[in-house]
Amino acid sequence: VQLVESGGGSVPAGGSLRLSCAASGFYQKRRYCMAWFRQGPGKEREGVAGIDRDGATTYYANSVKGRFTISQDTAKNTVYLQMNSLKPEDTSMYYCAATWRLLGVSTWSPEANYDYWGQGTQVTVS
Repeated sequence: VQLVESGGGSVPAGGSLRLSCAASGFYQKRRYCMAWFRQGPGKEREGVAGIDRDGATTYYANSVKGRFTISQDTAKNTVYLQMNSLKPEDTSMYYCAATWRLLGVSTWSPEANYDYWGQGTQVTVS
């Protein structure tokens, strides 16, 4: 399995970015939970947003609720993170993660629950 993130960059506060995570190598008969994590300088990696295996339920960290939206295009095996009203504190490396495990509201955010990770894309808000 390979996850490749794109879409990061530098934006002013209040701006928007859309991150993409293109997945390949998934077993076609399985469905996967997907999530976005971020890690800022000197901070631990934290879950930002997740989407369940059916794509029917989404989860968000309190710090991004109402500003970020996770979505997926199953035909393209791609997950997106639309980020609006960006703040300087959103500055981080953003990572895409995937697992075939069934995750829910209390289990989507721990990074230990994910099996596959991308290399990350940097988001800088000034």
